[in-house]
Amino acid sequence: MRTIFWDNCVKLIDQTKLPEKFEILECKRVEELAEAIKKLAVRGAPALEAAGAYGIALAAHERDFSSVDEMKEHLKKSAELLASTRPTAVNLFVGIERALNAALKGESVEEIRKLALKEAEKIAEEDVERNKLMGRFGAKLIEDGDTILTICNTGRLATVDWGTALGVIRSAVEEGKRVKVIACETRPLNQGSRLTAWELMQDGIDVTLIADSMAGIVMQRGMVDKVIVGADRIVRDAVFNKIGTYTLAVLAKEHGIPFFVAAPLTTFDWEREAKDVEIEERSKEELIYCHITCKNRLIAPKDVEVFNPAFDATPLKYVSAIITERGVVFPPYEENVPKILKK
Repeated sequence: MRTIFWDNCVKLIDQTKLPEKFEILECKRVEELAEAIKKLAVRGAPALEAAGAYGIALAAHERDFSSVDEMKEHLKKSAELLASTRPTAVNLFVGIERALNAALKGESVEEIRKLALKEAEKIAEEDVERNKLMGRFGAKLIEDGDTILTICNTGRLATVDWGTALGVIRSAVEEGKRVKVIACETRPLNQGSRLTAWELMQDGIDVTLIADSMAGIVMQRGMVDKVIVGADRIVRDAVFNKIGTYTLAVLAKEHGIPFFVAAPLTTFDWEREAKDVEIEERSKEELIYCHITCKNRLIAPKDVEVFNPAFDATPLKYVSAIITERGVVFPPYEENVPKILKK
């Protein structure tokens, strides 16, 4: 089953309920999808690209319109709403822009609806295809018997299907390689423990869960052969990914462990540098309660000051290679990334 799909509305796996419950959330209005994105019911850069595109299709279908001009104005406003939900992941904006540009070429209400949905479905299909390609290229970097450390969730749930960093692991296992995974829990919302561990166990892939603060000791003890992570945005000097990624990269460098990033080309924002990117800061409730959905269980003083950035920037000097759907990119990135983007 796909993480997000169209069935007369936008339907998606509600990731806030996992692993306790598997539920499909139906979004019949753009506001509902925007809220789903904000609360991380759907998350992961590639999945957000599809969500942005499906959001434009949803805006075109959610109500009747008296004229083409009224409809196009509604789509533009919906695009602004969707874009305001998550500021760091560039893929979301790519999906919104592609579907909106396609829809605005329509000359009738029905044509606009068809064009928006067609582009959204195309984006979803492209995501599955490029994830499989990334998996194939990335699997060449994995040796039989490797133990791979990862953070957050970069599997099916972070994409339309298959995954980026976990997709690489899946592809290696599919080739017959014996692979073990160490999954960081990924505080404060525990995407590693709630989602990655769940996904890998569903697939029968050997996984061990650790707290984020244990990454150093497992590397120090020689328990990790490689680190593979995803990305929400790649700029000319850094990789933006889930908070804690930078720590892993520094630790991996210190211990001589290859540090790989798996991301589609839509994640590259090569015209910008790290200083140009806004890092999303999330609510204090994520840190002071046991879980955002269990607000009755305090684990910190209610009035404590909180700093809760969702992402950090890992300088490219720590990245051994970037795995894309067009191949693996090695340093020097200032020379090699533009080449692969132009292919």
